Amino acid sequence: MQVLIDSPDSLLASFASGNEPGRLILVTGPSGSGKTRWCLALADYASILGIHVGGLVSPAAFEGDFKIGIDLLDLGCGAQRRLAVRRGESGNGQITEDWHVDDETLNWGNEILARSGACQLFILDELGPLELERGVGLTNGIGLIAARRYRLACVAVRLTLLDIAQSLWPWGEVFYVRSSHLLEAPA
Repeated sequence: MQVLIDSPDSLLASFASGNEPGRLILVTGPSGSGKTRWCLALADYASILGIHVGGLVSPAAFEGDFKIGIDLLDLGCGAQRRLAVRRGESGNGQITEDWHVDDETLNWGNEILARSGACQLFILDELGPLELERGVGLTNGIGLIAARRYRLACVAVRLTLLDIAQSLWPWGEVFYVRSSHLLEAPA
């Protein structure tokens, strides 16, 4: 099933309809389309509604208008660490086309995922080439999604990796995020 979505409120309405546990939404779109912003808005809106949220989100870190890194945010407690810096800067972990990914932060993220219990809403932004092509990165997230110990899970996946994600989780619904919409939780 593929759906174009503009806001998190319609998705959270499913909590009122009593959907079965284990519903999975694969949030996708082109690079820069707002998948992370959408996941953060969903977490904010769910918190306002009193929905227990767990998981990790990877917001960009900027200096002015320049993206200098990627952070890893624990939605359960609000702790945040630097996940990646531009290639060429010092680091101790995985290297991608543009980024040097910090192994210690990946380990921290995997520990959080390993300790994750059942929750109403689980968000993971993102599962990318490290996890889906190389078998490294936030790999505990892959098992957590398969275990289906959540009522609803939203997992951000790059459009170029969607086929791999769908082969791993064929029950997942695909939601496309459009870049023209900035999403905010209602006040």
